[in-house]
Amino acid sequence: MPRFGLNGATTGANVDLRSDIRVAAAAGYQDVELRDAKIEEFLAAGGTLEELAGLLSSHGLAAASINALEDSTLRTGDGLEAVLARCRTLCGWAAAIGSPYVIAVPSFLPDEAIPQEEARARTVAALRAMAGVAGEFGVRVGFEFLGFATCSVSTLRAAREIVDEVGDPGVGLVIDTFHFYAGGSRLKDLDGLDASSIFVVHVDDAEPGDPSGLGDAHRLLPGEGVIPLRELVGRLEEMGYRGTYSLELFRPEYWEWDPEELARRGLESTRSLFA
Repeated sequence: MPRFGLNGATTGANVDLRSDIRVAAAAGYQDVELRDAKIEEFLAAGGTLEELAGLLSSHGLAAASINALEDSTLRTGDGLEAVLARCRTLCGWAAAIGSPYVIAVPSFLPDEAIPQEEARARTVAALRAMAGVAGEFGVRVGFEFLGFATCSVSTLRAAREIVDEVGDPGVGLVIDTFHFYAGGSRLKDLDGLDASSIFVVHVDDAEPGDPSGLGDAHRLLPGEGVIPLRELVGRLEEMGYRGTYSLELFRPEYWEWDPEELARRGLESTRSLFA
């Protein structure tokens, strides 16, 4: 069976890092994706990175990634320097706990339009700079496109072209099934893609409706919505993807559930895609 992970966004901000680790282990996940805000809260409360690494180890879990570097690709000058400083912090955390990846998401389009060529050039430059920082720590950057019309990189095809132009093995793709669907990506967009360039896959389903009008609150447990997930994960398996399939839901309704029940049902739903 594949490796399965629980992303801290699924349980929500009111469930702390220790609880995410506990419920993930109890449910039977192999991996967790750690949200940066939850790590900050853990450290602010007196926890240490050494303690965090020990918690993961004692629960039999690996950290699949730390996420996320947000609004990371269109900023320039002092704005870009702030992104790189944050990248350095997250990469330091990742190195300390043995996480191979820090995830970066593209900026949303500014109110004042910029030419597409300039947006792409800024994105490539930012990712190269982040890769340079991450490389100092032995960490790589996973670039996750967001399938919203207001995002500067909203499709797998566009993200592939950017990663190819970056040309650094320290930068790869994160594919979120919700964003794949909402942004209009298609299975054929995977043609010719080297599976080793896919660092993490986020698994989630979506409510019916116009895909372009969907938001994070419309995410559903795998198998309970309209995304053709079996076909998508089947294609990824055929390609040779052997990384983590991580449950990332962002649905406020689920944040009201008991986190143990949510983690358990989420793992059952994700596993069923591979039955």
